[in-house]
Amino acid sequence: MRSFTTFFLFCLSTSITFFSKPSTSVSNTLTTSQFLSINQTLFSPKGIFQLTFFSYNNFSWYLGIRYNIDHDKTVVWVANRNTPLQNPTAFLKLTNTGNLIIINESNKTIWSSNQTNQNSTLNTNPILQLLDSGNLVVTTEPNENDPTNFLWQSFDYPTDTLLPGMKLGWNFDTNTETHINSWKQTDQDPSIGDISFKMDYHGVPEIFLWNKNRRVYRSGPWNGKRFSGVPEMQPVTDSIQFSFVENEHEVYYSFSIGKESLFSRLSVNSLGELQRLTWINSRNIWTKFWYAPKDQCDNYKECGPFGVCDTNASPVCNCIKGFRPKNHQAWNLRDGSDGCLRNNELDCESDKFLHMVNVKLPETSSVFVNRSMSLVECGDLCKRNCSCTGYANIEIVDGGIGCVMWLDELIDIRIYPAGGQDLFVRLAASDVGDDGVGGSSDHKIARAIGIMVGGATIIFLVLGTCYLWRKKKLQCLLKGKREKRGSLERSQDLLMTEGVYTSNREQTSEKNMDDLELPFFDFNTITMATNNFSEENKLGQGGFGIVYKGRLIEGQEIAVKRLSKNSGQGVDEFKNEVRLIVKLQHRNLVRLLGCSFQMDEKMLVYEYMENRSLDAILFG
Repeated sequence: MRSFTTFFLFCLSTSITFFSKPSTSVSNTLTTSQFLSINQTLFSPKGIFQLTFFSYNNFSWYLGIRYNIDHDKTVVWVANRNTPLQNPTAFLKLTNTGNLIIINESNKTIWSSNQTNQNSTLNTNPILQLLDSGNLVVTTEPNENDPTNFLWQSFDYPTDTLLPGMKLGWNFDTNTETHINSWKQTDQDPSIGDISFKMDYHGVPEIFLWNKNRRVYRSGPWNGKRFSGVPEMQPVTDSIQFSFVENEHEVYYSFSIGKESLFSRLSVNSLGELQRLTWINSRNIWTKFWYAPKDQCDNYKECGPFGVCDTNASPVCNCIKGFRPKNHQAWNLRDGSDGCLRNNELDCESDKFLHMVNVKLPETSSVFVNRSMSLVECGDLCKRNCSCTGYANIEIVDGGIGCVMWLDELIDIRIYPAGGQDLFVRLAASDVGDDGVGGSSDHKIARAIGIMVGGATIIFLVLGTCYLWRKKKLQCLLKGKREKRGSLERSQDLLMTEGVYTSNREQTSEKNMDDLELPFFDFNTITMATNNFSEENKLGQGGFGIVYKGRLIEGQEIAVKRLSKNSGQGVDEFKNEVRLIVKLQHRNLVRLLGCSFQMDEKMLVYEYMENRSLDAILFG
């Protein structure tokens, strides 16, 4: 009797049309009166995807959804990934209750979509349909695209691939999670492997790449535009758009495609790599658009607690300013996993905060979160809470939104040349003025003045002597009253040809820095011009700071003298120095173009001279 039933099912299934070529005119649905056998294929309306049985060795058979656009027929979803068929005599059947089942040669159900909670009155005449999105859905209406009307959909059960429109995250109403798992063996065994990509919704949600029970990579929290740990995750107009939704009902990450001709997918493979792949139609290949982990600093906890990872440094691990390696021996052997310890104990009342920029925020699984606070309010709250070790904005849009505070160790921080976030780390007051290692706003170990200071000092002494000698002679030119500022400027231009400025000019300039008519440069402008004060742009350093070469957006080359923060010089002293330099402007001197005193930074911007500084010529 069982043999007769099997034969009957086989004969019935062969009545289904076998679609050998994709076509928009071919039906893409399966009803309860039909079967799909191993030698048959169901196509999406435009022929982008196909639902079919496949095998790599003719011994294990699987039902899966594959791309129909590429020669390899890349698989993006597998139904029976852990229960393969051992015989090609099998069928896919849609029951009257909307349940999908795979029946083997023994008429035994080896896989089911488990639709047991559906109302039978709603499941009258259910239809199985493969959409052009790659979503296999059970609905009561053909060509239905409204997910709220689906009785079941494959998008709720991803395997190793996230397609456009799929959600990766949590549904709190049903307490269900959607994530992706690698195959056991790439291109061979689609059963569940060791690598998974899952969202942790605690604190500020992040997505982790797991190898079994071990975290190996962290995306960083969503900052309103992208994940903090993926600065290259920039939306492309009419191309790939990323979205992140978090509310009381659900939290998930998804992406969409703006062009019908573009195909992209996110997947994890058995080698432990997360990949975004994009289809290149002209070459008929999938290209790796992005992947992780891509470098040493992508490894989770690479530099341990309070450590900072920087791929541009050697070694890549440094301690945050005010900290030292916990295990010096391991640190010297390039193992920073033990992290760092504070140089000095915190005092709470007198503690200060180190401003770090362009960083991947520390892990946020167990943090304090307030989405209505400003950054200033967040800093005040952190200051009052002696357990707070750092704080930051949750999102970077609209000037910064929300407050996230860390109450424990800061783990898995890394620095980017650009595109990260601002982080404020609690330090003992005595550590803020020290020359710390790594993680400060300029990402450098030392801050001292450039070689220009030596040459400028010699010039100032020579011209100062000249100024005193000629002061008496010049007084006769300055006795008359100057009724207009224009006449003052013309008189000073005359004096500048003699090599000095008058004391009257000094009295005028002391009233207001604006009277100097000296351009004020924004800190971000200088940062961009010097490529974030990179080592490649370093011209030299002296006893008080470093000089960097830069290029403004307009193309003009500049030399930036960045004064040391621990030089003891305040803003007033800095202004006085600028006034002195302005008074000593001369055609034979390097021209001062402007200055900046912002974010505890004091900088002088000079014109760039190709033939190095004066002391190099004088002293070889």
